[in-house]
Formats: sequence, C-alpha cells, structure tokens
Amino acid sequence: MAITVAINLALINPSTLFHPKSPNPSKLRAFTLRCSSATSTAVPDLAEIPWKTSDARLVLEDGSIWRAKSFGASGTQVGEVVFNTSLTGYQEILTDPSYAGQFILMTNPHIGNTGVNFDDQESRQCFLAGLVVRSISISTSNWRCAETLGDYLAERNIMGIYDIDTRVITRRLRQDGSLIGVLSTERTKTDEELLEMSRSWDIVGVDLISGVSCKAPHDWVDKTNPEWEFNSSKRGGEAFRVIAYDFGIKHNILKR
Repeated sequence: MAITVAINLALINPSTLFHPKSPNPSKLRAFTLRCSSATSTAVPDLAEIPWKTSDARLVLEDGSIWRAKSFGASGTQVGEVVFNTSLTGYQEILTDPSYAGQFILMTNPHIGNTGVNFDDQESRQCFLAGLVVRSISISTSNWRCAETLGDYLAERNIMGIYDIDTRVITRRLRQDGSLIGVLSTERTKTDEELLEMSRSWDIVGVDLISGVSCKAPHDWVDKTNPEWEFNSSKRGGEAFRVIAYDFGIKHNILKR
C-alpha cells in the first residue's frame, strides 16, 4: 500500500522579524511551499507485530490510570516506578540487580532495536519487576542479537508495556518522586482494585537483598572479552586475590 504525505512549509524572511526599520514588524512576510512524498512501505498493523500483545494498564498510587499495550509476560505485577535516562544499554538496565522490585520507565522513546545478547548481562538474571517504554522496535538489527526483547522478557516472566506517554509520567516522577504502580493485562481486575493494590504495597521493608545476593562463595573467572579490552598494558608483579561481597554486584565491576 502506497502512502502519500503532503507537507506545508511556511518560510519566514528573518530580516522582517521585529526589524526596527520594518514598516510593520508585527506582520511577518512568508511564503508557503507544498511538497509531497510517496512510499511503498505500509504502516504495520497488529497482525505484523512479532510478539503477542494485549491491552494493558499502569495504575499509579496517585490515582492516575494509563492505558497501554503489552509485550513480554502477562498478568498483574506491583512495583516501584522509576525512570532511567540512558540512551543505550537497556539490557544492562534489565539485568542490574539494583533495580530489583522496580518498574523501569525508559525516557528514550524507542527501545529494542538491537535485541538481546549474552555478552551484556550485568547479572545472572532479570531482577526488575517490569519495563515501561514509549515504543518498542518491530525488528532487531545487531550482529550479536540472540533473541528479541519481547521474547527475552516473556521467557523470564517479566512484564512490559508500550504505547504510553512516558514523557508525562517522567515529569510526574521527577516532581513527586518514585511512585508505586501496578501493571496488569487482566481484564477481570477493575481500575479500583488495581489502585488499591498500588496503595497497599510499599517497597520499604521488602527483602530485596536475599534475592540478588549470591547463595555461596565462588571464584570469578569470567574476564573481560579481549574485543572490549581497550587497555592492553599490564603491570608487573605478583598476582593478588580480591575478595568481593556480592549483595547484587554487577558483572562489569568484577570483570574490571
């Protein structure tokens, strides 16, 4: 299906913009160009989206209700909503143990275009409670990609939502601080029930440490991939051992 787009451009002569010698500076001299472009690329419909989606809701404890679409796992989950301003590295964010129990809202509007690989993990699993994005990429393009972001979340029972105004929510979080929220794809649950869930749960006092800590002492042998080692110089002397307490330590800290 071909799509034709028509655009009207108003071009303003800057010399007439509030010029002191202009006979009437309140009037702007402008002329209009009309241009059009055609493309054979059709806008993808729901049948072409490569993941299972359904209607979803994000209900915040302040009473606001946000309609969205789902990807990843289905169900109902409660967590603390915070935002992250990173432009890249969403996989490191997904596996960052410090985000345990939280919904991460990405301010970068387009997420998922590079998929997920097994080199950028910051921990052994996905610890966050859910992912909130403005738009998720329909296709992935990266030579290290092992699977799509949607499949990655679904396999780990992590909920994700998209098609939501993340800018407005970010402003609210920036002004009021983190808020408790509920993600849900269940139609049987009313907005009032989800709001009550968000107001009756608190992350304060929740034991998150035991879930992200290692279960037993172990030796770290996974060194940095030489491809990503930018400093090849080595200091002389005997090797020494380092003991690290793992209460949710990131892999990149251990690799360095």
